[in-house]
Amino acid sequence: MVKYNGNNIFAKILRGEVPCKKVLETEYALAFNDINPQTPTHVLVIPKGSYENLKFLSGAHEFLAHRLCIVFLLGSG
Repeated sequence: MVKYNGNNIFAKILRGEVPCKKVLETEYALAFNDINPQTPTHVLVIPKGSYENLKFLSGAHEFLAHRLCIVFLLGSG
């Protein structure tokens, strides 16, 4: 298993060390605009936690349900 690297770009964004244009933030996730968008609206959603891979998420069902709510809110705005 690969050890989590706390200096990755997403960890730095979560800590506020790298700026981002936040779209929505909750206690579980952060959604922000991609710096190199491939479409007019290109939003990244990342969990707030130290996860190397999605298969290591704890409480994955809770996170996935929360992520779907974020996508719904963004799409309906």
